[in-house]
Amino acid sequence: MKRTRLLNSELSYEISRLGHTAGMTVCDAGLPIPAGVKRIDLAIERGFPSFVRTLDVILSEFMVEEIVLAREIHENNPEVFKTMMEVFRSHAMEPLVTEVPHDEFKRLTRESEVIVRTGECSPYANVILKSGVTF
Repeated sequence: MKRTRLLNSELSYEISRLGHTAGMTVCDAGLPIPAGVKRIDLAIERGFPSFVRTLDVILSEFMVEEIVLAREIHENNPEVFKTMMEVFRSHAMEPLVTEVPHDEFKRLTRESEVIVRTGECSPYANVILKSGVTF
């Protein structure tokens, strides 16, 4: 049996195949998923799994050098932003933070290799993770 925290085999596989600077989007239940981008749908019910908890487990296996966020998160969901940044710090990561308007964020998700949909139902709980290197 797998020894690390992340037990979802499909998600673990997708992380393992991402190269440097490749993107993975982790999103709330309401973000539109662009056609042609691989979707891993973890949503089971409203709020489960949460965005923050899902991100925390992903970061146990994924090195991130940059994140892209909708700048509207600061006004509409500051608690999720604060908690998300604490999760990065808990994994000893200080990624570059790029903020764009929400419409631009949605456009940028088309460039992701994979989109992970959570059961989160709070506004702007979305992030594009850009893969870093471990050396």
